Amino acid sequence: MTQEELKNREMSDETLIEKIGRLRKEKNAVLLAHYYVDAKIQDIADYVGDSLGLAQKAATTKADMIVFSGVHFMAETAKILCPDKTVVLPDMMAGCSLADSCPPDEFAKFKQKYPDHIVISYINCTAAIKTMSDVICTSGNAVQLVESFPKDQKIIFAPDKNLGGYINRVTGRNMVLWDGTCEVHDILTTESIIKMKIENPDAKLIAHPECQAPVLELADFVGSTTAMLKFTQKDHARKYIVATESGILHQMKKDSPGKEFLIVAKDETCACNDCPYMKMNTLQKLYLCMKNEHPQIHLSDDVIEKGRLPIERMLEISRKLGLV
Repeated sequence: MTQEELKNREMSDETLIEKIGRLRKEKNAVLLAHYYVDAKIQDIADYVGDSLGLAQKAATTKADMIVFSGVHFMAETAKILCPDKTVVLPDMMAGCSLADSCPPDEFAKFKQKYPDHIVISYINCTAAIKTMSDVICTSGNAVQLVESFPKDQKIIFAPDKNLGGYINRVTGRNMVLWDGTCEVHDILTTESIIKMKIENPDAKLIAHPECQAPVLELADFVGSTTAMLKFTQKDHARKYIVATESGILHQMKKDSPGKEFLIVAKDETCACNDCPYMKMNTLQKLYLCMKNEHPQIHLSDDVIEKGRLPIERMLEISRKLGLV
């Protein structure tokens, strides 16, 4: 750890937040944060959202610097959409188990087996996978986007097999699925959920479609992080069992203070389900990356050009379908 990092560890959260605020003005920076990062970062962000919302904000921002509190593939997406802007990430090691489960070389070989298929890739993938895709989707628009293609269109869906399987069941499609998963969602079991439902008979189960099929079959509502948040705002229940990453509970509690939210635990050792990569974002790292403009996302012109096309197609289709 550097002397600068040691010095900043001694700063209070209030001091760091004040310094971050100053840097935001000095550098004309916009702070984007995912629902899964630390609550203190969510509270000072210019925008908090899921992958679709964050991509849309990145695409339209007039800031000179995009500070992305999330994981690496999200910052890459921002750089693809805004190649002329400085894009920084608090910790370059903040990766994604789902994105990492789809190595580009292996996927290229997989794709060659299905030459008559188009590729729809979940936004939770690397820039390299985006360059091999025809269109990108998010958990919030995946079903509608797949449905926008003819029924006889042959499709490869990558990298999340759980989300792909959910789309197949909902739409009646038979997409070819890449065998990838998110460790945060895939680990959740029906046993722990059934136990929670028995202990909380008045609670509704809401789940992210990255969860396994048996979990989704038990759910009262299945949707993206934003969709789950909106559901709890409008629904009349007073208690919810939430099958996704625990960071979303912060916004749920803020928006519905009179309701109770219980996270589905990853195991019996703690009542939590945290993404270790999202939690690598801290106020200290956020301050340092803004101050030093490092670590910074760099992508080749070729990757930016090829990766931008399927993202823009997603945004175009989403606009036509009235999803944005």
